Amino acid sequence: MRMPRGGRLFLATCLGSLFVLVLYFQSITKPEPSLKTGSRPRKTRSPLQTLYNGDQLELLAAQRSLQGRRELLEQACLSHTRKRRVLSPEDLKHLIVDDKHSLIYCYVPKVACTNWKRVLMVLTSDGRYTDPLAIPANEAHVAGNLRTLSEFSVPEINKRLRSYLKFIFVREPFERLVSAYRNKFTRSYNTAFHKRYGTKIIRRHRPDPDPEALEQGNDVSFHEFVQYLVDPRTQREEPFNEHWERVHSLCHPCVIHYDVVGKYETLEPDAQAVLRLAGVEETLQFPTSGKSTRTDGNMAARFFKHISPFYQKKLFNLYRMDFLLFNYSTPEYLRTR
Repeated sequence: MRMPRGGRLFLATCLGSLFVLVLYFQSITKPEPSLKTGSRPRKTRSPLQTLYNGDQLELLAAQRSLQGRRELLEQACLSHTRKRRVLSPEDLKHLIVDDKHSLIYCYVPKVACTNWKRVLMVLTSDGRYTDPLAIPANEAHVAGNLRTLSEFSVPEINKRLRSYLKFIFVREPFERLVSAYRNKFTRSYNTAFHKRYGTKIIRRHRPDPDPEALEQGNDVSFHEFVQYLVDPRTQREEPFNEHWERVHSLCHPCVIHYDVVGKYETLEPDAQAVLRLAGVEETLQFPTSGKSTRTDGNMAARFFKHISPFYQKKLFNLYRMDFLLFNYSTPEYLRTR
């Protein structure tokens, strides 16, 4: 049967972007955990096989929770996305690969990503590292210590997307945003952020700034930070910094099918579930945070108290997709009407 002209054009476009085609397939189908016919059998199940062929009783409760989140994410993607983002390998810089345990983790700054990177350094180090907390935080973020999916060829990328367990950890968007502000603009040691972003924010959004503030950029208010985020010029000039970029822009959850959606609010049990799926729960424990000043909803409410309804609404619209995709309710403290 002769294919219509429009169909031929569509096929040609897809064949010209094989990577995009495969990622589209990833987004609308469950990954196939079983091995191909004729391939060498594995001695143990992969994390993906363990998750989808769940015959281990101890996994059942965790699986039900994880399955519910996957389904909610898929439904939200179908309801709220119209166009599918065309991805390239360059878009996959936040996806860390552990070939030894068949894992892919999309890291999101301010969502325990330092500790997840430490854990993955232990998993991929062949014995060089054994204790995640013994790894300095700055070392966990050194480029090259962990491989990202963007470093592989297109066939290698697609192979891993099909057969590895892909997981992501997310957080209530405004709590994550306040946490990023507190860390990057209220800590004296973050001079690089003060110079890079603080001076620009003050120059653009503070009336009659004094010369010291223009030079140092170390006293940005939360209101000025919000103004900077919602200013249309900001994203026209350059992409958001990863610490306040939206999760859906970092990890593309409506294109890549994530098998596990963990949450910061239930970090310890969700992290334990991932380690159990990877088969390392007996030898490795996810580091727990002892911080008493962790950003929560009450703290976020205090920061937003002095933001006008006009800017609250603009900011909510900016982060709206993260609220929808990951099933977070609109904060009660917002005055957007």
